[in-house]
This record gives sequence, structure tokens and C-alpha cells, in this order.
Amino acid sequence: MAAGLADERVDHRFKALPPDAEGLTVGALAAERRNLFTGGFTTPVLALSAESVEHNLALLETYAERHGLAFAPHGKTSMAPQLFADQLRRGAWGITAAVPHQARVYRAYGIGRIFLANELVDPVALRWLAGELSADPEFRFVCYVDSVRGVELMEEALSAAGATRPLDVVVELGAGEGARTGARTEADCTAVADAVAGAGSLRLVGVAGYEGEVPDADPERVRAWLRRLVALAATFDGEKRFAGAGEIVISAGGSAWFDAVADVFAEIPELSLPVLKLLRSGAYVSHDDGHYKHLTPFNRVPEEGALEPAFRLWAQVVSRPTGEQAFLNAGKRDAAYDLDLPEAQVVRSARDGSVRPATGITVTGLSDQHTWVRTEGGAELEVGDWVGMGLSHPCTSFDKWQLIPLVEADGTVTEYIRTFF
Repeated sequence: MAAGLADERVDHRFKALPPDAEGLTVGALAAERRNLFTGGFTTPVLALSAESVEHNLALLETYAERHGLAFAPHGKTSMAPQLFADQLRRGAWGITAAVPHQARVYRAYGIGRIFLANELVDPVALRWLAGELSADPEFRFVCYVDSVRGVELMEEALSAAGATRPLDVVVELGAGEGARTGARTEADCTAVADAVAGAGSLRLVGVAGYEGEVPDADPERVRAWLRRLVALAATFDGEKRFAGAGEIVISAGGSAWFDAVADVFAEIPELSLPVLKLLRSGAYVSHDDGHYKHLTPFNRVPEEGALEPAFRLWAQVVSRPTGEQAFLNAGKRDAAYDLDLPEAQVVRSARDGSVRPATGITVTGLSDQHTWVRTEGGAELEVGDWVGMGLSHPCTSFDKWQLIPLVEADGTVTEYIRTFF
């Protein structure tokens, strides 16, 4: 654990941590290797499986190596510097951000390469960025551009800030009509590239986009869009638009279609400069028991391996008003709920600590601080029992917890993952 994180004091700011640990540093508490169930933690408590996190980190590391991809995992999923450090140790090129605040967190923890998957037009953020680039010659920052007006705003702000190094940008190709950001046509992309060529504070280094926004996405449509992206890069290269860049960046990749990215990027023709084939998947670290569990490319290509869900939210039965209904003490403040409800998986008995499958137990809803549970006839569940639940969509799980226990299979807490949202 980074020294600054390890030295932080445990107190009331951090949900679920043992009250008798107040005043200890996070590093000292981790060194005690407390048990999640008997070590004084309160419910609800979110835990990350140490084994599953390690497995998932290793799997994407070897996947990227096998397919000749550079990797800049999207940090917005976790905003956890410890996980960023693990990814960088495993060969990640850098870390992807979505907004300036995230980039500032990355810089505070020494991230030397940042890919901002957004057009950056905030003059205050651009002034900060100009300062970072001037102060550190080794710092690499790349961001999207998708409009002529955006280029004008960036040039104006960077010039006013006295930028001493050009800002590297990639033209974002939109994924289609009705999709999210990005220039919609190749002609629009060309207009943006022309504007960049006329801006002294910007340097065009590639093209990028997000295939997860392809309308009615399926393997054929996603691959067709990715081939448009590659063709755009080849066209720009033929027009010598990347002069001055040391390499050509071609970037895509969410967590649902990185198999398609690997396939199409393997087809990239030889260009005038080396190509940085940059994958940006982020949700893989914790994976999930809902949204991405069904969309992972490893389901389509099982010989590549399989990700493991790493989150488990433990909540306690606080009410059992009828034989068909129960309520747990976790709710929207604790569990991701924007896509799928939590999935009851196991029950830990309050009587003897035994663990059994959550047979006949179904989560039906979430209130602010309660989980609604339906129980079928014969389901064993009583007040005081702990229920372990799998979560959907890791992108909205990390943001609800500032300090998350990293837990081994036997319940031993080995570390605490600090998040910054």
C-alpha cells in the first residue's frame, strides 16, 4: 500500500470498519489481518475477493500481451490508486480517465501516462494540464477531440496558459447516429483534424472511440465500426496528418467487446509510424454478477479464460415480518442498482457462523437503506443472519465505498482499497 494511503487514520468516515480500530492507521489495521466476520466489522460491508482480483488482473495482462495490445484500463471504474499500481506493475501503458478530476487523482499518485476519453474544453482544467506538462517532460497525456469548436476552445485556453508543450489529441469517431460523443462521419473527423493542424498548442497523434456505443451492437456491427476507425487512421496517415508524432495511437475498448477490438486491431496495416494499439477496458478488475457477467468477451471465446466476480456485499437480516419477506440493512447507498439488483448468493448463520447457499432467497428491490427480500417456502433465514450478495455493474459499486476490505477466501482482510470519487 502506498505510504500516504497506509498512513491515513481509520475513523467514522469509512463505512463498516471496526469501531475499535478508530485512530489506527489503515496500514496498522491491515497488518492485524482481522477476519471480516469476527473482527469487529459492522454491516453492511462491501468486500473484494483477493483471489478474484488477482486472477482478473493476470488474465487481462496476458490477454493484452497475447494479442499485441497496449493497455490503458479505465480508472473511472474503481478510482483506486492501489489497483492502478497493480495494473501498471502488470505492464499497463497508462490509465484512462473520463474527467479532469480523475486525471488530478492519477497525477497525485504518480501516474505518468493518462488517456482522457473525452474532449477537454474546461479552461481551468486545461491551465492545470499545461502546468503538469511543463513541469514534467516525461508526462504523457492524450485526449479526444470531436468538434472544431472544441479545438478552438482548447487552443484558446492552452495559449492563454502559456503551454510549452503541445497537447496530444486523437480524433474521436462516433459509434453511429444516436450514440454518445464523437464526430459522426469521416468528413466531420477530417474537419476536426484540419482544425487541429491549425492549432499551435495541439498535436494530432491518432484516432479513437468507444465501440460499446454502437447502436444495436452485435459482433458484426461492432467490427464494422472498428474497421471504419482503422480506415480513418490509415487515411489520415496517408495524408501525413501525424507528422511530428512518434507513434500513431489507435484506441478503443470497453469491457464488453474487447475480443472484437483484438480481432480488428490485428488487421491494422503497416503505417508510416509505429502504431500504439490501445485497449481501455476497466470493469474487468472486479467484474460483476450481472451486467458484464453476461457481456464479457470471454463468454464468446471461452478458450481465452474467464473473469471472476470479485465483489460481495454482506448485509444483515434486520426484519423478518412474514414467512415470505425479509429486509436487510443495505440499500441504494451501499449497492449498485442502476442496472440489475443484487443477487443473494450465500447466508452466514448468526448462530454458529456456518455458511450455506441462499436457496429460495431473492432480492426484489432496494430502498435507501434496506434490501427487500422474498423468501420461498422452506428458505432458511432469520433475523441476525448475514446475506452475501453479488453486485451488478462495477462502475457504480466502487463509488459508494471509500475504503474496501480486500478479503481472502477464509475471511482474512489483507488490505484496504482506497477510492477517490
